Amino acid sequence: METGKFTLLVIAMGAVTFLPRWIPLFFLSKRKLPDWLIEWLELVPVAILSALLVPSLLTHESPKLFNPFSPEMLVAIPTFAVAWFSRSLGGTLVVGMMLYWGAGLYF
Repeated sequence: METGKFTLLVIAMGAVTFLPRWIPLFFLSKRKLPDWLIEWLELVPVAILSALLVPSLLTHESPKLFNPFSPEMLVAIPTFAVAWFSRSLGGTLVVGMMLYWGAGLYF
C-alpha cells in the first residue's frame, strides 16, 4: 500500500472514531439535560455489557445451545458476588481470573 493511501486511511479511521463521540459532546455540553434522560443514559453501559455477556455465559457451541451450567457461568456467579459486596474492580478481576483459571484446570 502506498504511503499516501495509508496515511489517508489512518486519518479517515481516526475521524470515523472521533467524530461520533465529539459531536454529541460539543452540542450537548452546554445544555441542561432532563433528569429522566440522565437516569436513562446511566443505564446504557449496563445494558450493553449485559447484552455482550449473557449470550456467552448461557450458551455455547456452534449451534447456540442453552447451557446454564457452563464453566463460564459457574465462575461468573461468585465473581458477581465479589463485585457486588467488595465494589472493587481490581479485586473482582483477580477473583474472576483465578476462578476461571481454576475452572479450566478442573473442567
